[in-house]
Formats: sequence, C-alpha cells, structure tokens
Amino acid sequence: MNQKFNVTGMTCSACSANVEKTVKKLDGVNSVEVNLLSNSMTVDYDDVHIDKTEIIKAVEHAGYGASIFVRGASAENQKEKAINPVEEEIKEMKQRVIISFVLLIPLMYVSMGHMFGLPQPDWLMGPENAITFAFIQFLLTLPIVYVNRKYYRVGFKSLFHGTPNMDSLIAIGSGAALVYGVYAIFRIGYGLGHNDLHLVHQYTMDLYFESAAMILALITLGKLLETRAKGKTSEAISKLLDLAPKTAAVIRDGQETEIPVEDVVIEDIIVVRPGQSIPVDGVVIEGSTAIDQSALTGESIPVEKNVGDKVIAATINKTGFFKFKAEKVGDDTTLAQIIELVEDASSSKAPISKLADKISGIFVPVVIAIAIVATIVWLLLGQSFEFALSIGISILVISCPCALGLATPVAIMVGTGKGASNGILIKSAESLEILHTINTVVLDKTGTITEGKPVVTDIITMNEETEKNLLQIAASLEKPSEHPLAEAIVERSKEEGILAKDVTEFEAISGRGIVGKIDEKEYIAGNLALMREKNIDVSTFQETSDSFAMEGKTPLYFADSQMLLGIIAVADVVKPTSRDAIEQFKAMGIDVVMLTGDNQKTAEAIKNQLHIDRVVAEVLPQDKEREIRSIQENGKKVAMVGDGINDAPALARADVGVAIGAGTDIAIESADIVLMKSDLLDAVTAVQLSKATIKNIKENLFWAFFYNTLGIPLAAGVFYTALGWKLNPMFGAAAMSVSSVFVVSNALRLKLFKPKHVNVK
Repeated sequence: MNQKFNVTGMTCSACSANVEKTVKKLDGVNSVEVNLLSNSMTVDYDDVHIDKTEIIKAVEHAGYGASIFVRGASAENQKEKAINPVEEEIKEMKQRVIISFVLLIPLMYVSMGHMFGLPQPDWLMGPENAITFAFIQFLLTLPIVYVNRKYYRVGFKSLFHGTPNMDSLIAIGSGAALVYGVYAIFRIGYGLGHNDLHLVHQYTMDLYFESAAMILALITLGKLLETRAKGKTSEAISKLLDLAPKTAAVIRDGQETEIPVEDVVIEDIIVVRPGQSIPVDGVVIEGSTAIDQSALTGESIPVEKNVGDKVIAATINKTGFFKFKAEKVGDDTTLAQIIELVEDASSSKAPISKLADKISGIFVPVVIAIAIVATIVWLLLGQSFEFALSIGISILVISCPCALGLATPVAIMVGTGKGASNGILIKSAESLEILHTINTVVLDKTGTITEGKPVVTDIITMNEETEKNLLQIAASLEKPSEHPLAEAIVERSKEEGILAKDVTEFEAISGRGIVGKIDEKEYIAGNLALMREKNIDVSTFQETSDSFAMEGKTPLYFADSQMLLGIIAVADVVKPTSRDAIEQFKAMGIDVVMLTGDNQKTAEAIKNQLHIDRVVAEVLPQDKEREIRSIQENGKKVAMVGDGINDAPALARADVGVAIGAGTDIAIESADIVLMKSDLLDAVTAVQLSKATIKNIKENLFWAFFYNTLGIPLAAGVFYTALGWKLNPMFGAAAMSVSSVFVVSNALRLKLFKPKHVNVK
C-alpha cells in the first residue's frame, strides 16, 4: 500500500533524513520518501504487517509530527490546505523577526555602542556599573530567546533522541553563548566583590549576549525569506487551484439552481454562459461554443465544441450558451488529476538527491564533533576559553544542512510546476531527471507525428466529371461504411456542403471496397484490386496513383459499371509542428526512430518527408516493446512518445514514456510524462526543461558543498594563524541564512525558463 503523510517539525535535510531512517526501520515498510520542501512523506508498506498509526507513532517518537495526507474533494478545501499552513508560518515568523529586531537594536547599542563612540548614559559606564551593563543585556536577550524558543525545544529534543538537526546546532551555539553570558555576570559580581577590576573589565567585554540574540534574529530572518521563497515554488499548484469555479448552475427538478461545485454529482445537467468557467468534466448535450483551454493545455486558440464533444473543468466558455452532462466530478476531474500529478511529482525524489541525503544524515553529528574538537584544540594551543568558545559557536551556526537539503526539491518543484504551466505533466522527479540523458527518441506515427485522423488530400476526376459530383458519389457510397478512410470522405463532403444520396444494394467487399446503387445506377469504390476485378481500366491514373502512394497517401478509385470516374487520395496528414520537433531532436544530438503498424511504403514516405533517421514499419504493439528493448540493449537511453493505447507496452519499457494526451487522457498509467496539447514540440520542451532543471540542481548542490567546504574551516580558525582571519558567530549566523535563501532563489530562476524552438532547416 502506498500512503502519503504530512510531517511537521522538519527544518533541514538532517530532519528529513532522520524521519526517513526511522520509518525505514519498521517491519513491513518497503520504501520511504521524505520531502523537506513540501513537508510530506510517502510510504510504501505492507498493511498486513503494519498500519498507519504505527508509522505516525514512529515519526512522533523521532521528535516530529505526522498525520495522514487527505486530498479534499473540493478545490476550495485543497486550496486551504495548500496555502494556509505556509501563510500561518510566514505570519508567525514575521512576528518573531519584528520582536527580535526591536529588542536587538537597543541590545547592540548597549553592548557595542561605546566601541563606535556613540553616546552612552553614565549609569552604564565604568566598572562600578558593570553589573547593570551586563544585566540590561541579559534582560533584552531573554525575550528574543523566548520568542525563538522553538529552536531550543526542537533542537534539544532531536539531540536527546540521537537525531540532531539544524535546530540542534542553533540551540547549542546560541545556548552556549547565553550560558557563558550568565557565567560572565557571576564573574563580574565576584570581581566587584573582591575589587578585581581587571576581572570585571575582562568579562564585561566578553558577555556574548548580543551574539546569542543576533544568531537567533538573523537565522529567523533567513528562515522567513527562505519560507517566502519556498512558497513561490508551489505557485503552479496554487494557480491551478485558482482556476476552478466555486459554484455551478445546475438544473434540478426543472429549475436552474446555483450550488457549490463540490455538490455537483454525475449526470447533473449544468448550464454555462459566455465568460464562465466550466465547473466539472462532461459532455455537451445542447448548444455550441468555443472553449479556451489554454490554462490546462497551453493551447492559445479556443476549441470549437458541439453536441457530443467533451468539456473539461476549469476551461473558459468564450462565446455561446450551452448545457452539458457531468461525467467526472470532485477528485476525478481533469483538473484534480493534474493537481495530483503535479503534487506527487513535486514530492518525489530524483536519483541525484541520494548523495545529498546520505551526507545530510551524518552532517550534523559531524559538525558538532568538529566544533568540540576545534574548541579543545584552541584551548590546548594556549588561547583563552572565550576565544575557543567563539570558535565552537561559529562552527555550529555557520554549518547549513538546509542548503544541501533544499538543493534538489526546490528545483524539482519549480521544474514540474513550469512543465504544468506549459501543458507538460511530469509524474515523477525521476523521469524529469532521466529525460535529460536520453539519446534516442522513438515516435509512434498515428496520432503522434500525424493528426491521427485521415483527411482528403487530393481529388482527381476523369473526363467531364466534376469534383463536386465525384465527391457526392464517393460520400454517398462511403457513408454506410465504418472505415476511417470512409469517414474522411464523408467529413470532406460535409465541409463542402454536399449532401449524400441514398444508396441501395450496398455491399462491402472485405479488403477491396464497396459496391452500391445511387439513383438505380451501380457505382464501385475501392482499391486497385477491386477495379481490376470489375474490369475497370485504371491505366490513365496509374502513374498518379503510384505518386500518391510514394507520398504516403492512400488512393481510392471510384467508377460506375463501365468506366473510372476519378481518384480521391486520403492521408493521415503530418501535424504542422512535427517536422520542427524532429529537427529539434536531431539538433540536440538525439536519434529519431519511428515505429508504426502502417505499411512500409507509407512509413518510408513519412521518413523521407520529415528526414527521420530510421523507421520500423508493420509492427504490432508487442513488436514495438521488443524494438525499444533492442535499442536499450545497444546502450541507448530511450524516450518513447506515443498515444498511450496501443503504445502502452513500449511506453512502459522505455526509460521515459511520453504520452500524447488529448486533454482528458491525462492519467495514462504507462507513461511518465503527459503532453496535454498533443504537440510533439512539447516533447522537445520537456527535454529542454529537464536539462535546465538538472543544471539548476547541480548549481545548487555545488553551492551547498562549496559553502560548507569554505565556511566550516573559516569558522574553525584554520586561517587564523596564517592570515589572522577569525569568524564572528554573528557573521556565521548571517552566512547560514544567506546560503539557504541563495539556493531557493537560484531554483526560482527556473520560472524564467522558455522553450527554445528555433526553426531548423
């Protein structure tokens, strides 16, 4: 069983690593994924051996909170859950920051103002006022400590559980400074009592209250900026949630009633007027209109909808009044499925994050050990206790596992969100990562490269026969047929406004064509074999017919009982963007292979037209899967792009399966990525997005490693002997905050991603 949980109390990657480690130890748990950014955990477990309650208890025992993640039935409920916790967290942090800095300013003035020649009251100056000087700083520090007590509560709790985290570092560092300050007050009192002014002066200068307060204030400010930035990473989900209308106009008992959208049930008749959003998925039963689907598919041109056509929730009715019957409501709507896909992808982990997770699990204990060792070493080297203590505190507060933990998830969340806004639904972080490594893309033909719907391309008539007359005869004969080619001819006649006539003595000849009578006259429609069988001379059009076949078109012959009337060529035409997409793939160094069940001649025609590297024709679905496997065995990373039905085995076999989804077919189980617009250029965009996301992750990881590689030795005083460099704990706290904010801000640059679709000739 796969279950998602909310996890509270996590502040850094060490926290997420500890939660993951704790849950993994439980019997019956197969796998665990904890996401620091979304504060979520996905557990795959055997519900025979363990239940949800035991998992929650294990998380709580580790020092964190956990609850079952529930997807609300309504968009409004989802919105509340998605947004409110972040807003509450930001509000609480704002209050802490304001209080901290309001008290920190006078604290810094009292403690350090005299160093800068700032005027100080007489009752604070001189050794006789040392206790007053120290105690005022203590009193100003206490409220700052109190409002930021969360660091101590969580930090020491985690430490006592043997799973120290970032809060543990802050708690130990600022706590040590605070305790030392209290100790200094006692030493000042002792010095005054024994008239030891040197001792009084020494400890008056080494109180460290301002360091403790500054550490807490700066880190809280940094966490506020980080949380704000993290909130922006989930904007894609928030925007999707905002699309859904809150109410629907439903006809019940013959009356039009406006009800909350979550109360709509299947089979409800819903009225939609121009300018309104469609509340649920359904099918049009009355009226016609044009629907703006750009918010979901990215397609800017409104789509015409008539009776029998499907409409999607959250799309906008542009022109006409219509009614539709609800088919999918609540969590089953296309919008709900898209939101679920984006949320799941954002919460999943990419393989590249495994290294960071392993390091994070041991990072904090190692930092604490380094701080203790560095403090002892400097004491042994003859430095004062105050000097050694400042070294230890600096190491603790500068070390930042946050940057390491946020490096991957923030980029993944922004990347998947950017994909969703472009009509590209990425189901997992793993598929997003793998996509940048592919070197072969395998394309299905029908519905992927081509429109998937045959159309009439050419009409050639014999002698005095007009195109209109030929098309009328053809449409009349083909109307009773269910063949896709017949549908193309009938559709063309409708477009031309030509009415089909009644056909009598209709006979379908399997594999050859049709025979029937129109106005008591016999007509024949079919392939070359049927024409020869009926002794119809087609030699005049033999060259034209061969030419059509070479172009990937299917020639259909039409004749009466005596002579040929003409040829109508039908083809599944190439999508306007397919050529550009294939050229883009080749420009990126990706080999292009086309797999199709069509005949070799048609496949070769498409190959020549689009300059495809290789085609494999006349293949069954299982043959497609075998072909994918064969390419992989040659050491290639393969992406398969298909329509998700007969291509399902191949999509599942490929390293990355990309489904051409037409609006509502977004939940194709066999694919890793779904293209809402059914546009092959979006597959190119997906590869480009993958490359941009992975590049961003690598930049974030480099910064996180570089920061700690440089920051910890600097804080430890490695450069002090040679260069005189010593890091003040306050600057260490500032650097720690800046590091996390930098990583999140860098990830947000992905929002600027734009596909590079340059026409390659």
